Amino acid sequence: MTTFATAADLKAIEAEMPWADRGQARSMYDFLTRAKTAHGARPAISYQLLSGPATKKVTLTWAGLHAKVTQAANLFRSLGIGEKDVIAFILPNAMETAVTLLGGAVAGIVNPINPLLEPEKISSILRETGAKVVVTLKPFPKTDLAQKVGEAVQYAPSVKTVLEVDLVPYLSGLKKIIVPWVRPKNPVNHTADIRDFRAEMARMPADKLTFPDSLDDRVAALFHTGGTTGMPKVAQHKVSGMVYNGWLGATLLFKPTDVVICPLPLFHVFACYPILMSMIGSGAHVVFPTPQGYRGEGVFDNFWKLVERYKVTYMITVPTALAALMQRPVNADISSMKNAFSGSSPLPVELYNRFKKETGIEIIEGYGLTEATCLVSINPPDGVKKIGSVGLMFPYCNVRILTRQGATDFRECAVDEVGEICVSNPGVFEGSTYTEADKNRELFANGRFLRTGDLGRLDADGYLFITGRAKDLIIRGGHNIDPAIIEEALMGHEAVGFVGAIGQPDAHAGELPCAYVELVKGASTTVDELMAYAAKHITERAAIPKHLEILPELPKTAVGKVFKPDLRRMAITRTYDAALAEAGLPARVSAVIEDKKRGLVARLSKSGTVEDVAIAAILGQFSNPWEWAT
Repeated sequence: MTTFATAADLKAIEAEMPWADRGQARSMYDFLTRAKTAHGARPAISYQLLSGPATKKVTLTWAGLHAKVTQAANLFRSLGIGEKDVIAFILPNAMETAVTLLGGAVAGIVNPINPLLEPEKISSILRETGAKVVVTLKPFPKTDLAQKVGEAVQYAPSVKTVLEVDLVPYLSGLKKIIVPWVRPKNPVNHTADIRDFRAEMARMPADKLTFPDSLDDRVAALFHTGGTTGMPKVAQHKVSGMVYNGWLGATLLFKPTDVVICPLPLFHVFACYPILMSMIGSGAHVVFPTPQGYRGEGVFDNFWKLVERYKVTYMITVPTALAALMQRPVNADISSMKNAFSGSSPLPVELYNRFKKETGIEIIEGYGLTEATCLVSINPPDGVKKIGSVGLMFPYCNVRILTRQGATDFRECAVDEVGEICVSNPGVFEGSTYTEADKNRELFANGRFLRTGDLGRLDADGYLFITGRAKDLIIRGGHNIDPAIIEEALMGHEAVGFVGAIGQPDAHAGELPCAYVELVKGASTTVDELMAYAAKHITERAAIPKHLEILPELPKTAVGKVFKPDLRRMAITRTYDAALAEAGLPARVSAVIEDKKRGLVARLSKSGTVEDVAIAAILGQFSNPWEWAT
């Protein structure tokens, strides 16, 4: 592992040789075989169904994982999967989830799908990718996933086989006996062949592939973005990009002796690439606690005890999880911990400070995106960590801050000038990021740099700061919500003339969906009626507004479009004022200004004596900064 502290260290790594000369694995199977050869008897993945620090756990060594992935790949090929065919999985976290992810990428193209999506969205993605095989849960208490997937497959004619994963073997004692008897029924209305995943795997050879392993770089994974739009965007990931993420982790972050706890879902790029691929590259040990990760019953209460159980050195987290952890005492020996890695949404300053004070652990923020096969930048573990920054660019990753110059040209921004973050690295599939050709039009600046839709700036030291989003996405706890789904649903109400949906600041989730409504002239309705209408017509539960307000008139641009920056100012003012009032602090938001470097900033005025530290303790929980009015 190479330590790095400055941009010069990263440039030195690049100067050693071109990326193409690094001699990295050319197939996912080769990548995994190298890990088996180097670390065969060492633990690779541990998993436990329940969150208790002494409950049953299952661990696979690198040799054991290699054998399971070999069986899975052979099974998929036996079901008619070729290199260009798709295996979708709709699963919570389990050992089989990781095996399917890797085995699917070896045999064909793997397509992870968020199990929290509604059936129609799952079905839409299955149709978009043309999936032939689906791996999902066998009916199990306290989850309706099998039933949802059954409904989705009914409207996805390409699916020929459904492989079911049974969670019962992870149970012990009485639960292992009782659960099969209380298993919910799953009426099947589709014509796909249903088989047991474990039983089918057991019939396959574990020592070698039954087919030639192609060494040509190819698309090996499809990840859908967001999940709340009518037609999902599906990003294509090549083997080279997946291996690049693993090489970064092994070169700069993890050693074979490290233990990484990752309670994030394996349908998301964060868990799959910076973590799982980095484990393969480095030989480190990853722990996935419970099917739902951080959302699992008792995970927050037992988290520090799990750190002690596995002697964890790194934790993987997101701001929402950190906020929940800070509501629990550090009730275990966590002296093995080195760092915490945080991503998915901006980390509030106060949350960073509180976590470091309570645990003594540094949080390292990074930046990545689905379209770039994830990793772009990170605050250097051995160098200066600038709060509010997502750090320095990884080796072989070029970031340009560009702004439009004419109809088709772009101009590179000066130091600290805000523009669109554009990325070129081995994870960017130039010209073919999305499966649909139309969605790739105008996606690349100067034919090479992926336009992320995020606004940001580079400072004089090369640190990247994200200042906003060109796309208007609402990011709720790392889950992307397209505001269009809220706006289109509410526009269906006969009394509604205009709708503007935005993300309002939230101390726990980062953002929550919020809607502002202007009524048709002469029409009348109530907030309660509109909220009930939204709940009925917005199929994605995460997208249902947490706040809805009727305004006499929405702010609009000169061409009549809803002007969302003004709505965001209103939401920041309302949210911050409510938080200050609840804390009993004599300060209120007098204005929300736009700062070129920091984005929207709440400017406060005070009506009494109040210390900055008291304000920071409350408003530091939110991602938008604040300052005193002069």
